[in-house]
Amino acid sequence: MPVVPGFTVAYGCVLVAALLPIVCAALAKVGGRGFDNRRPRDWMARLTGWRARANAAQSNGFEVLPFFIGAVLIAHQLGAPQGRVDALAVAFVAARIVYIVCYLADRATLRSLAFAAGLLVNIALLFAGVR
Repeated sequence: MPVVPGFTVAYGCVLVAALLPIVCAALAKVGGRGFDNRRPRDWMARLTGWRARANAAQSNGFEVLPFFIGAVLIAHQLGAPQGRVDALAVAFVAARIVYIVCYLADRATLRSLAFAAGLLVNIALLFAGVR
């Protein structure tokens, strides 16, 4: 039962998915030398190593977010079983977390597999309510 009536686990996952890119940006910036808040994009463009990968994970997180939000909304609108929608939404967030960890660790193949898993989960979510 939702803590807030009508606010499903899947909607909570949308919130988490929206915050993950911000976490990646914070990872890229925190402790970095010479950060210039007046020109953050110029500073971020000069990053290397894991900080640059955190910034790239941020960008990718924002890129995949609209599809996830749309898939959750469409699944709800089509009356998909709530348990299925919630499970798929949690699986998407889990895939994104694995993706971020793999990106930071420079594990390109695993990162690509995590991305593909998230994409497949999103497609399943999109069609979860089709009868």
